[in-house]
Amino acid sequence: MSNTGPEVSSIAANLAAVRQRIADAAAQARRDAASVTLIAVAKTFPAEAVREALVAGQRHFGENRVQEGMAKYPALREEYPDLVLHLIGPLQTNKVKQTVAHFDVIHTLDRPKLAEELAKEFGKSGRRLPCFIQVNTGEEPQKAGCAPQEADAFIADCRDRLKLPVVGLMCIPPAEEEPSPHFALLNKIAQRNGLAQLSMGMSGDYDTATMLGATHVRVGSAIFGGRSYPQA
Repeated sequence: MSNTGPEVSSIAANLAAVRQRIADAAAQARRDAASVTLIAVAKTFPAEAVREALVAGQRHFGENRVQEGMAKYPALREEYPDLVLHLIGPLQTNKVKQTVAHFDVIHTLDRPKLAEELAKEFGKSGRRLPCFIQVNTGEEPQKAGCAPQEADAFIADCRDRLKLPVVGLMCIPPAEEEPSPHFALLNKIAQRNGLAQLSMGMSGDYDTATMLGATHVRVGSAIFGGRSYPQA
């Protein structure tokens, strides 16, 4: 893994700038900035970059891959026991046990089979991670998430039958579309289901998401810099 981001010393400055933009957007929406949790998305970046963010006061981090989270964070947790690790990438059912053991929050509960496996593992392990249900607001065939028209039934099944700790909803709007309608749709679904938390907004639109009710924003490149991925 490699990256083309800034020197690690600039991460603290980037964090401060992102926090200020969140505060400005919250003020514009007449919200308390403290009601928005900033998740620093550190996928492909090394533990040293995460540690620099920790030194700057950041505590919530997001990873897309279970294996990367397992490799990167155990030592950091020893130094910073209040670190909170969010899984924000697709979750395969064969990774449920590892996820429940090593992560603190799941943002990508998106299908009945996964819900069943999580319920089993929560029962076995005694760990019950807060879960966000991912909604595919753009109904993109290549993207994970339940369809908007199926969200109410899926939320009810997860909460009522499986007794999962569903705390909110998550979405990733289509890259080529204006994100605001997608954020508004997610908020509408959450409100009618009595869910208070919304995981939405990334580096390009987290201020818009904040103005439209996001309680969790997932920001990576604006904090850690651009990424370069290994060639296949």
